[in-house]
Amino acid sequence: MVCHIIPHHPLNFSWYNGGKKGVAMRFPLDVAESFPESLLFWIWRYLRFKMATLSRRHLPNEQLLTSIGNNFAKPPSSIYQLEERIKRARNLGIIGIATYFQPLRKLYTYAQANPLPSLTSIDEEYLIEALNTTTLGLSDATKSNHRSVLINFFDYVQRSNDQGHTFDIKLRHWGKSGQIKPPSYLTSGEIARFLEALTDYPFAPDVAPRNRALLKLLLFTGIRVQEAISIRESHLIPDQEYYLIQIEGKGKRYRMALIQRKQIEDDLEEWRRRRRCHEDYLFCTRRGRPLSQTAISQLVAQVLTAAKITKPKQGAHLLRHSFATLLYNKSKDLILVQECLGHANLNTSRIYTHFDQERLKESAKIMEGIGKEGR
Repeated sequence: MVCHIIPHHPLNFSWYNGGKKGVAMRFPLDVAESFPESLLFWIWRYLRFKMATLSRRHLPNEQLLTSIGNNFAKPPSSIYQLEERIKRARNLGIIGIATYFQPLRKLYTYAQANPLPSLTSIDEEYLIEALNTTTLGLSDATKSNHRSVLINFFDYVQRSNDQGHTFDIKLRHWGKSGQIKPPSYLTSGEIARFLEALTDYPFAPDVAPRNRALLKLLLFTGIRVQEAISIRESHLIPDQEYYLIQIEGKGKRYRMALIQRKQIEDDLEEWRRRRRCHEDYLFCTRRGRPLSQTAISQLVAQVLTAAKITKPKQGAHLLRHSFATLLYNKSKDLILVQECLGHANLNTSRIYTHFDQERLKESAKIMEGIGKEGR
């Protein structure tokens, strides 16, 4: 996917007064009107923080240090203004600041072309797609630096936001040459146990049909949790023995998901009779508000525990990985996996080819008989 530069509009951070001296400032994650603007604010805050930790031994005098500090005192009006500030700081002797800026500059460009509803929606899959898209042709060392900067950046944002939101970005599945290590997934047998535990789990009666319908939808379509949260009643279209579901993916890319009606219809219809959701959302809390990703991951973890299934990561994304793994193993069609998952970059989907056991068996047979010839 090519990241197109969106026309520049100056940002308005006139409300920012610099905070009280000596007091650690915390801010809302979505501090600005749009996703890219909020990201830019946090990139500025992070780089301002890093300036204090980098070597200043090349600065000829303290006046230059004061000048650089003043230059970073206020939020930038654009990424271009921030870039000019970084160049000036680097030229004046702040060694290493550009090393932190370049990966975040690329992330910002990717975010412009692929905006999310909120910074809280950023997860490892989004960052992996961003890395795959923006680091093509770079050396392993440079890619490793990009990974380290993103981990460090989101750790800073996690510690500095006033909502207590945690990202827990590790990017362990993104290694050398952009290759992704296979994630955890449920086998066919484990899926059967998961569905049985889901049916029997003692949810509160008023939300039990919602929970069952939602988790089945995630498992049988592979859609992202944020995409499921955003589904409206009008997005669900009956089509003979199927439901067609209009999905708004990352970067406002729309696609259709498909699920057999028999898989969720009973739970879905029972939930529809109970639901009182604001803004036509299909799934919501008891108060009618959208569900959170954390709450849904907790539901998945509860059912996995009841099914006595243990995986390194017990969250809702495990269902997406399970769907994709089984889809590839049955279809051997990587393009189909990409389309169903809504991946912008085919490299992100290649992870699921690692589970092709039949191909691995064929490779193992190549050496069969070697060493026995001539006996």
